[in-house]
Parts: sequence; C-alpha cells; structure tokens
Amino acid sequence: MKSHFFAYVSRIRWILRWGLKRSAIPENVMEHSWEVATIAHALAVLGNRRFGQHYDVYRVATAALYHDVSEVITGDMPTPIKYHSPGMQKAFKEVEVQAEKELISLLPEDLRDDYRSLVVSADVPEDIKKLIKGADTISAFLKCQEELKAGNNEFSKAIEDIAARIAGFNMPEVDAFLEIFAPSYKLTLDELLNGNDKVRKLRNL
Repeated sequence: MKSHFFAYVSRIRWILRWGLKRSAIPENVMEHSWEVATIAHALAVLGNRRFGQHYDVYRVATAALYHDVSEVITGDMPTPIKYHSPGMQKAFKEVEVQAEKELISLLPEDLRDDYRSLVVSADVPEDIKKLIKGADTISAFLKCQEELKAGNNEFSKAIEDIAARIAGFNMPEVDAFLEIFAPSYKLTLDELLNGNDKVRKLRNL
C-alpha cells in the first residue's frame, strides 16, 4: 500500500501562522513545529535534571513535532477566533479531531497505532501535552519578542497576554527555560559571538 501521509504532512511548510497580524518576519507551521519540539525537549530535560521528573524526553520531542500537524487540513486558526466563544472553541476542536483521524487513515494500517499517540491529541499523555503547551507558548512569546525587536508594534498586546498565560502555568521547567535561555534571543549575532570565545575561535580558523 502506498501512503500519502508524509507528502501531505510536508505541506505544513506552506501554512503561515499569525494570520490576522501583520508580521515583519513570516513564520510557517513547519518551522514553528521544529522550534516547539526543541523547546519541549529542553523542558523535559530540565524537568528530569532539576525538578525530579521522569519524562521520556524523546517521546516529548517527537510528539511536539506533530503537535500542529492537523493544521495541514484545518489551516492555522488565529487564537482570537479559536477562543472567541465556547461555541467556536467546541466547533474548532471537533474539526481538529476529525482532521487528526483523517491523517491517521492515510497511514498503512500496521503503522497507525505507532502514530496515533503522536498525531491524535486525545491520545497524547497529559504530562507530555502540558510540556508541549508550555513550549508552544514560549515559542509564541519569543515570536512576539522578535517582532517587537523588528519595530512591529502589532505584537505589543499579544506579548502581554502570552506573558500572563506563562505566569499562570506554574511550571518550573518553563520558568527555568525563560531564565536560562530566553534573554539570549534578544541579542544580535555579533553579541552572541562576542560572548562566546569558543565559537569565535572556531569561526576564525
């Protein structure tokens, strides 16, 4: 049996995020998914090393890679619309669930169970889902920060709302990531290199 699954999923690169906002720096769902996966993996590592957790870091990273894959069918629904009302939220969730099922049906039957716990959000364990949500929100915060740095005030209110959501998470892994890694995102490339002698020496070889 031939499968269209990966060819179809690869088209998430053509789906742009932040559809209702004027962006100085376009972002597609594929690159966003990679960033969320790397951040979610870091959150899991931090949880295990510093906060007594026992996350499967590789499962966390893999599930995060697929966390928005249903958008290849639904498109990226802007948050203000998605959560506009309980009715809208419920309707979109139903569409999302159906999209996940349709994607799974594209796989050869003997592979479907292997992907169901990655693609179907209801089958992703709650602890992993929470980490992915934390990583997704950090990614959105960093995106807003990047847009503001580029002089785009379209994201000024969004960053306030996202910062408030992060404060309400009560997740030490998220707090640790923001404390350790987030400040560097504000630096220019020259500032990053000048603060790292090893990287600078490698570039001068």
